Amino acid sequence: MRHYEIILLIHPDQSEQVPAMLERYKGLVTAGGGVVHRVEDWGRRQMAYLIQKLAKAHYLCINIECSKEVLAELETGFRFNDAVLRHLTVVQDKAQTAPSVMMKSVEREEARKAPAQQEAA
Repeated sequence: MRHYEIILLIHPDQSEQVPAMLERYKGLVTAGGGVVHRVEDWGRRQMAYLIQKLAKAHYLCINIECSKEVLAELETGFRFNDAVLRHLTVVQDKAQTAPSVMMKSVEREEARKAPAQQEAA
């Protein structure tokens, strides 16, 4: 089995369905004998260019270990899911379990915003 990193751009109006989508994809991987090493929800972020007249998307990063048959089934699911705007699958040498650079920046932004929100309340 190989290690993969999958980045998904989800339609911003479908942000409420993201946890259910993640569970379905994780279920597909584990049912096929694979392992989910890392799941990161980067939240809604600005895109570099418009996709389907949208400027923002909900970003997800998933690191998995699975067979190529399971990966093909996942990618087919991405292709036929209207909520998935784009997906990118990258083969990795080994399992990535540490937080990604993007996740660290998301956590930094949240930490910076927390004191401002407490002052406003």
